[in-house]
Amino acid sequence: MSIHIDRTACIGCGQCAEICPGTLIRMTDGKAEMRYPKECWGCVSCVKQCPVHAVSLYLGADIGGMGSRMTVKKEGSLLHWTVTHPDQTTETITVDSRDANQY
Repeated sequence: MSIHIDRTACIGCGQCAEICPGTLIRMTDGKAEMRYPKECWGCVSCVKQCPVHAVSLYLGADIGGMGSRMTVKKEGSLLHWTVTHPDQTTETITVDSRDANQY
């Protein structure tokens, strides 16, 4: 698993770089960058932290994603995970974070 950073959408806030537990994201020319995406742990901390959805999780074929990307929008305790498929269709899955450890 790895992430994708859309540098054109990035506002340079640096929140993703601050929260990355592997210190893999750095700020270059005022924008977030991950030089070695294959080293990404797939924890999605940066995806959840990005306020403008410039960071997405790449869903590879190995987990059934077939090249889709996933972003998340926080709304109180709700997490709205949006999957964008290669054909640009989307689907959203909403999860209440208070229920995260029940399964």
